Amino acid sequence: MAGEKILIVDDEKLIRWSVRRQLEEWGYSAIEAESGTGGLAQVRADSPDLILLDVRLPDLSGVEVLREIKENNLATPVIMITGDPQLDDIKTAIKLGAIDFVKKPLDFDELQITLSNALDHSRLRSERDILRDEVRKRSGYHEVIGKSPRMVELMNFVRKVAESETSTVLIQGESGTGKDLVAKAIHYDSARAEKPFVAINCSAIPETLMEAELFGHERGAFTDAKAQKKGLFEVADGGTLFLDEIGELSTYLQAKLLRALEEQNIRRVGGVKDIAVDIRVIAASNRNLEQGVRQGTFRQDLFYRLSIIPIFIPPLRDRMEDVLPLVEFFIERYNFRFRKNVKGITPETRELLMEYQWPGNVRELKNAVERAMILEESECICPTYLPIQVTGQAQDFDSAVRVGIAESEEGDGSLMTGASSMWRVLPSGKMIPVLRLPNQGTSLEEVERVLVGLALRQSEGNQSQAAKLLDISRDALRYKMRKFGFEVEGED
Repeated sequence: MAGEKILIVDDEKLIRWSVRRQLEEWGYSAIEAESGTGGLAQVRADSPDLILLDVRLPDLSGVEVLREIKENNLATPVIMITGDPQLDDIKTAIKLGAIDFVKKPLDFDELQITLSNALDHSRLRSERDILRDEVRKRSGYHEVIGKSPRMVELMNFVRKVAESETSTVLIQGESGTGKDLVAKAIHYDSARAEKPFVAINCSAIPETLMEAELFGHERGAFTDAKAQKKGLFEVADGGTLFLDEIGELSTYLQAKLLRALEEQNIRRVGGVKDIAVDIRVIAASNRNLEQGVRQGTFRQDLFYRLSIIPIFIPPLRDRMEDVLPLVEFFIERYNFRFRKNVKGITPETRELLMEYQWPGNVRELKNAVERAMILEESECICPTYLPIQVTGQAQDFDSAVRVGIAESEEGDGSLMTGASSMWRVLPSGKMIPVLRLPNQGTSLEEVERVLVGLALRQSEGNQSQAAKLLDISRDALRYKMRKFGFEVEGED
């Protein structure tokens, strides 16, 4: 591509002049430096597309300059210039990441080909990295958010695992902690990133079908096997197979899985030949597999094979520093999805979110933010639209939630005749309204009627959203709407 910027680092003025003139004739832009320190300064200031770097310089050696470039994680391709291609310095430079070398006296035809190849390689790598980033974004793995020391340490470890050649990884943690996202992070940060990432939930498929799903089947292997089918091990060949909830596999299938892991080959159901596969298997479980081993529900040999590199994801309640960064991330995400412009959360909402223990972990937090974003019409999320378990959680419900009784405008201490509010007492002692209720003394049925009406108003009549607010099915909502005399769409 014409106009690409090339830095020439050489202490010989004549070489710099002749190379610069030739580069400009070929359509490149050229800049110069006569020393190692000068070359590094030019790299920082001008971000060249390629560097021609002499091995022998008056201050730093070319190898030292190259090492500094690579230690700063710069992907700029470097071609070494040398008068002696047998020098140990050239071997070291190639190991450090120099893409090629050219000999003195320079052959400009050779130099032109070397430059063109190096720049083509750099462009392809850049395009591949962009594509990989897009795949990562679509995969959702970038949602592994965490600023707490435990999560920073975890993600540093995950990157090391991704770069390793290990063929098995075991991820354990409670439901909703993001085991699938960590599995994707391992895949997309590895050399297997351009190959398939195939996931299956072992609890979602009946045992009778699971073997064929994993290993495939031959035509006629069983009644409904009308054609040959590849299993997920074959589909994931070269990439990663993610077995979620592996603790749900039967001991029979555990034995088949162990054989596949040990021998790196599989046999289809009804088949007679082994098929070699090259995959990394990432298993995940929210169960204590060691306890399963003791109880005889999980094979000890498979557990040891999977847990060569174990990863444990801490629950959200043990890393509360991550709650607010996650909330910010989800707000940004749902602003885009719902075409809203919510800027953040109120101080009262922040206090409630930080007090709640999040038994459902990140998944529960994500759902809470999504619910609030659907309903919120102001610039900040208020407690009103948080789930009741968040706004009303307390050891002693009676002391934490009170029915507010307001004085009349005359200040005579009489009770209001209209609807009063349910209030939440924050740890700070501040009371905030979280739900509107009828006056004290009304029946449970009347409270239910008010709640159904409130949910319908807040969702502007959208029955699916109203059902989600009430944490009931849509059919259950329609039943209650008929019961309390609300108009049900589609009925006479």
